[in-house]
Amino acid sequence: MKALLCAGLILAAFPAHAVVPPNSPAGKMDAAQAQFPPWQGVANNDAQDKGLEFTVAPVDTMVDFHGSLSDPALVIYASGNNFFTYGKLVEAFAAKHPQYRGRVFYETLPPGLLLKQLQNGGTITSGNLTFTVKPDVMMAEQRASENWVKQGFLAAPVVSFATNDLAIMVPAGNPAHIATLADLARPDLALAMPNPAWEGVAAQIRGALVKAGGEALAKTVYDDKVANGTTILTRIHHRQTPLWLLQGSVQAGVTWTSEAIFQEQAGNKISHVTIPPEHNAKAVYAAAIAANAPHKAAAQAWLEFIASEEAFAILAPYGFKHYAP
Repeated sequence: MKALLCAGLILAAFPAHAVVPPNSPAGKMDAAQAQFPPWQGVANNDAQDKGLEFTVAPVDTMVDFHGSLSDPALVIYASGNNFFTYGKLVEAFAAKHPQYRGRVFYETLPPGLLLKQLQNGGTITSGNLTFTVKPDVMMAEQRASENWVKQGFLAAPVVSFATNDLAIMVPAGNPAHIATLADLARPDLALAMPNPAWEGVAAQIRGALVKAGGEALAKTVYDDKVANGTTILTRIHHRQTPLWLLQGSVQAGVTWTSEAIFQEQAGNKISHVTIPPEHNAKAVYAAAIAANAPHKAAAQAWLEFIASEEAFAILAPYGFKHYAP
């Protein structure tokens, strides 16, 4: 007990965060750490009892895992493209279905990684933490979802609910003066690009590059510049692109338009260059119930909600469009 009291006194003597001069070493460290996710704090965690809140960027954040694993009543595997909308979506869903309040757990990893987790029985290891959580719903691009139905991972129907298109994300002010996809071939330009190994968007970006400059442009960006180190492939997903832009590690990266809009609205020094329709690619966002969903009633309720106008009203401010078959 005495040791605990001493520890309490020590913690009390050192506040969790003090205001320091911005140009001091401590101030510069605060500014650097503020660039790291989660940009929304704990806004994407609907757990009612959060206990000890311990988040220290960049080493203890777990930004792709949201909610409580204690007793989830709905588990969603969601591709990370619209991670910034899920806090509001889950809140609105719980308002319609109070029995699920505080009991929605979801992950926002790339779809290829989510599929691997599903194939491993829902078990995943991040850092020193290993846990198992099986999905009720998978949310991914329409074509991937339809393929997973054919492979038996998901159950029909696939519910498509919104679309998105690509943009070139750049630092505020666009200091490298990027105007088109063709500019990404410049040898002086460092790029952040989604990894084809697990990010479906990489294939769509490559297709957009081909539209803009033929196979030569796609090869330069995704082969030659990867080989010489001027294209950096993301280690997780394109959520890393704005972070690398803010750090000055890269000058541009192709993402979905909604991600750039989110960063701009969040006040980060990020902007974007519009890609014309003739060179662009469109994603169709969809959801389907997992073949062996533990909570099928909750999963069905989520599918009905995500296709509603109430859900779309949360997506629309970030540039998402209605899905039209």
